[in-house]
Amino acid sequence: MALLPIITAPDPRLKTVADPVAVVDGEIRKLVDDMYDTMYDAPGIGLAAVQVGVMKRVLVMDVIGKNAKEGDPQPHALINPEITWVSDHDSTYEEGCLSVPQHYAEVVRPAEVKVKYLDVDGQEQELEADGLLATCVQHEIDHLDGILFVDHISALKRNMILRKLLKIKKQAS
Repeated sequence: MALLPIITAPDPRLKTVADPVAVVDGEIRKLVDDMYDTMYDAPGIGLAAVQVGVMKRVLVMDVIGKNAKEGDPQPHALINPEITWVSDHDSTYEEGCLSVPQHYAEVVRPAEVKVKYLDVDGQEQELEADGLLATCVQHEIDHLDGILFVDHISALKRNMILRKLLKIKKQAS
């Protein structure tokens, strides 16, 4: 397993729409394993392949976490995920992102979703999610579509966050 470098905004790759995975093979399974290691190490609860520079429709998530006291880890790997249903009612969560470090904002999203996807064996699956899991899967699918959580907040707040991140990047180089 390997830790992968996480891309941070305002990197243009984060605005790229990821390509579908043609076949779930050993390369994709290794990517999933490396993404889990990277997500847990960060630490985070979700990670899309785009965030590690791989433009494929792959994401991993675990809203419980590897070292959580609330229960056993509940890792999910979704390949070519597609939201097939959303609830009429919304929920609001304060979201953060490994690609937008140290910044958080309240985002309104559908409270429940159904997602069809391929698992690491290439088998079609369906996930019904609510609460934090629903928010997380929508957040990660957004990454695969070139959308960041800051795209769901006001332009004023978004621009302020992106300017701060750009300033940090310039100071680091």
